[in-house]
Amino acid sequence: MCQGKMLDRLWLLRYNSNVKEKALAHIFVKQVIGMMEQLLYLSALFDLYGALLTEKQQECLRMHLFEDFSLSEIGEELGISRQAVYDNIHRSQKAMEAYEEKLGLAQRYQEERQELAKIYESIEGLRQPSNEAAVAEVLDRLAPFLGRSQEVSL
Repeated sequence: MCQGKMLDRLWLLRYNSNVKEKALAHIFVKQVIGMMEQLLYLSALFDLYGALLTEKQQECLRMHLFEDFSLSEIGEELGISRQAVYDNIHRSQKAMEAYEEKLGLAQRYQEERQELAKIYESIEGLRQPSNEAAVAEVLDRLAPFLGRSQEVSL
């Protein structure tokens, strides 16, 4: 075999390895993002519906979501098995999703925030020197609902 063909094969092998590594890294990043979105969604549901869960369910979810305890650590803390913790968290999640399906509070909250953001941007677009104070006042009143703080102009 000539040396040129051997180098071509090595290059092709190295190229394919890099492509596979990048593809695997991309898949891993997507999985991590999906897990984080799931945690954020569960946190939002817990904020809305957590009071409707039992005390043990609340405690398991609080430790899992906000204190980053592993299932084993939660089980050790509460004196229950790891499997019981998993079942408890899983049942809690299903219960909160059922509440959301019936009541739709999280969806409504998200839609309201999006609509308020659009209103905020529309009002911002109406700003002119003649109505600067009025627009600033309205935007100041909207800002807390959007989690924004108004910049102070000097």
